[in-house]
Amino acid sequence: MGMPRKLKGFNLFQNGANFVGQTKEITLPKLSRKMEEYMGGGMSGPIQIDYGQEAIQLEWTCGGFMPEVIKQYGITKHDGVLLRFAGGYQAEDRDTYDAIEIVVKGRHKEIDPGTAKPKEDTDFKVTTVASYYKLSMNGEDLIEMDFINMVEKINGVDLLQQLRNAIGL
Repeated sequence: MGMPRKLKGFNLFQNGANFVGQTKEITLPKLSRKMEEYMGGGMSGPIQIDYGQEAIQLEWTCGGFMPEVIKQYGITKHDGVLLRFAGGYQAEDRDTYDAIEIVVKGRHKEIDPGTAKPKEDTDFKVTTVASYYKLSMNGEDLIEMDFINMVEKINGVDLLQQLRNAIGL
């Protein structure tokens, strides 16, 4: 029997800038497939047709005003902002930590600087939408998705290679 891996610490980087001590919370990207129900003649029940990955976003909260983030608002390139989450996860039945890294490239969709109230904690919230996503564990790539280049690698296998070939890419 094994114990679950629990997050013991994390850090966030934006375009290489280290946000140590500034990031309070991160909602990591949800992985969700776009599926549609299909039932054709002669079938006894519906199946779900997989149309690929849904949109990916990362939501994060900082403890105060972040001018480095404000400067990135309205960036025109779909991958103009690079965010890297580095987390240390540990199971209580081990002495070692697993290094979990999530890299997204995208742009900030929403920046919420919070309320202005003197001598009160202020949250600075950011929603970043991504055109690129990579999840690694201990240096091994588990998932890599590059929407613009039609790449979807799961455990080293590119699920879209044959489709790219079929459409001449």
